[in-house]
Amino acid sequence: MNIDIDIELIQKSKIDTVDFNNLTFGRTFTDHMLVCNFANEKWGTPKIMPYGPLSFEPSARVFHYGQAVFEGMKAYKDDNNDVFLFRPDENFHRINKSGARLAMPSVPENVFFEGLKKLLEIDNAWIKKGIGNSLYIRPFIVASEAAIAASPAEEYKFIIICSPAQSYYAGEVRVIFAEKYSRSADGGVGFAKAAGNYAAQFYPTSLAHKEGYQQIVWTDANTHEYLEEAGTMNIFFRIGNKLVTAPNNDRILDGVTRKSIIQLAKDYNIELEIKRVSVAEVKEAAKQGELKEIFGSGTAAVINPIKGFKHQNDTFELPEINDSYASFFKEKLLNIQYNKLEDKHNWRVKI
Repeated sequence: MNIDIDIELIQKSKIDTVDFNNLTFGRTFTDHMLVCNFANEKWGTPKIMPYGPLSFEPSARVFHYGQAVFEGMKAYKDDNNDVFLFRPDENFHRINKSGARLAMPSVPENVFFEGLKKLLEIDNAWIKKGIGNSLYIRPFIVASEAAIAASPAEEYKFIIICSPAQSYYAGEVRVIFAEKYSRSADGGVGFAKAAGNYAAQFYPTSLAHKEGYQQIVWTDANTHEYLEEAGTMNIFFRIGNKLVTAPNNDRILDGVTRKSIIQLAKDYNIELEIKRVSVAEVKEAAKQGELKEIFGSGTAAVINPIKGFKHQNDTFELPEINDSYASFFKEKLLNIQYNKLEDKHNWRVKI
């Protein structure tokens, strides 16, 4: 269903001041953003306006009780200048699932999709062609009501901002398997893309950095015996020629890239097992030379290979292999996203 969208265009684009060959991820933003306010138990008319500061009262509940959820998406431009999203329905459903867990109102489907479509049409020039180039899209919802009583807000803002991105390369990544700190616990908000989940990771990750490691692989909060997520990504292990990943639960984010890799593994007859993955199993496989790969998956990096890991006093380096699953899946996903490969699951959505 179409909706009315108020549009205020910038007077002069800043695009000519941007060096698209030297972008730092998440630092540069397009000319416009979308804002939609929730008050009196209903969403108002979305507005597309010049990107810039917003005004919040110091008592806005988001600052005090952390009612904030977000999504990460990308828009891709093919060789014909057509623009595509990748499985955006998954992001729409997940932001509302996340919001529900934090007692926030659902964003209507037409506000989300019609608003995003119009925003991408207006800022189309910011989406560059070529494998690796994309427009990172950040939809989010925050509690904006000016009140500090410890209860859910009655006013919110749904906002979409966009940032041009290049191929994301994190360098060589080595990780520590968590023994003390946890990302989330049973019954918590680990499955939600809640802002506080990420804030809680920063301190233990900084401790890993001091030891020379780039990320933490989170383990279950109860026993720290089972591996669950890598930093801000889902995680896969290749033991022999079998691909293994942990099942979804209320501690693990239901990643769009993760579920796409699982489907591609089925499509290409790669042996796959979704099960709880123990630290002991992975360490033993590494000792026996059976652990071929570990890689993380997520929207920003798509797939990020992990070169080695540490647990307690044991350290392991993974072998260099030519036929890596990480490279295979990344190539397939990118070719689907950039309209270079048949999309038999209808994951691409043309704008």
